[in-house]
Amino acid sequence: MTTYFIRRFLLIIPTFLGVTLLVFLLTRIVPGGPLERILLEATMAGPEGAVSQTSDYASQGGSALSEEQLQQMAEYYGFDKNPFHSYVLWLGKLFVLDLGTSTKYNEPVWKEIRTRLPISIFYGVATLILTYGVCIPLGIVKAIKHKTVFDNVSSILVFTGYAIPSYVVAIALLTAFAFGLEWFPLSGFVSSNFHTLSVLGKVLDILHHAVLPLIAYVAGSFAFMTMLMKNSLMDNLAADYVRTAVAKGLHFRSAVFNHALRNSLIPIATSFGNNLSLIITGSFLIELIFNINGFGLLGFNSLVNRDYPVVMGIVVISSLLFMVGNILSDICVAIVDPRVKFGADGSNQ
Repeated sequence: MTTYFIRRFLLIIPTFLGVTLLVFLLTRIVPGGPLERILLEATMAGPEGAVSQTSDYASQGGSALSEEQLQQMAEYYGFDKNPFHSYVLWLGKLFVLDLGTSTKYNEPVWKEIRTRLPISIFYGVATLILTYGVCIPLGIVKAIKHKTVFDNVSSILVFTGYAIPSYVVAIALLTAFAFGLEWFPLSGFVSSNFHTLSVLGKVLDILHHAVLPLIAYVAGSFAFMTMLMKNSLMDNLAADYVRTAVAKGLHFRSAVFNHALRNSLIPIATSFGNNLSLIITGSFLIELIFNINGFGLLGFNSLVNRDYPVVMGIVVISSLLFMVGNILSDICVAIVDPRVKFGADGSNQ
């Protein structure tokens, strides 16, 4: 098993290089890069009617910038070099933990990401705790009370929530409880007077702002996790080893919690590691609706503004978390199911 996990960690390197190289080349191929955006902003901010034809960039939109200034900007952002050469230079900076400088905010990329990470981590961890903390017990109860009134009613509610996209849930919650009833704030992570509050007041203020976004976050994965837990437990309750244990006099509750439950958690464990990346990335739609300045909204804005250094920084963090999450899923499966042994070739034995 140790050999298997060592190989999996080593495979992160070529996979990471492949993902980042592909995204990096795409940022060089797609039209409308950061230089074009800067030129457009300079043109709109310059004297009315100022037009320069001193370069290809200038001739595309009309700019008061000189050819020398355009060349300096191209050198500064690395657009004067071959894409593969630029990628090697970017990778060299990455090894010393330098993600570059944002073309939109003119600040280090890591500084922009670092200011938003606590917000995304808070919502990600809270969503993960709520999802597993509610869905697993609910799935267990639904499996035990299969085809009862509780099971039927809860299934209707669960699938109704699942059928509605999370961003629609967010808009409905915002309209009803924030705008209509005014029970919750309309937007933001904290109030404007947050720094003047006491410690308890700050905690309550964060929770007050987090209620509606968390409901919208959980709505998307609530039905899937609940039904996965229910169906997995029902399959194990119908298995021969559980039926034999009950036939020999074992109490049904003991058969559920001492025998069937652990095996039923295996499908849940396989998806646990993959949720690691979701803790950070979040949902840019929900963050956009509630105006939460988190990691997901930063990624969305960086794509809209062609802020490619920030895009690459987000790709670095997201891809690493996703690959480590896959390995963590395997570890969770090995912990839950002692029968699983990973061979040197990566196969389950």
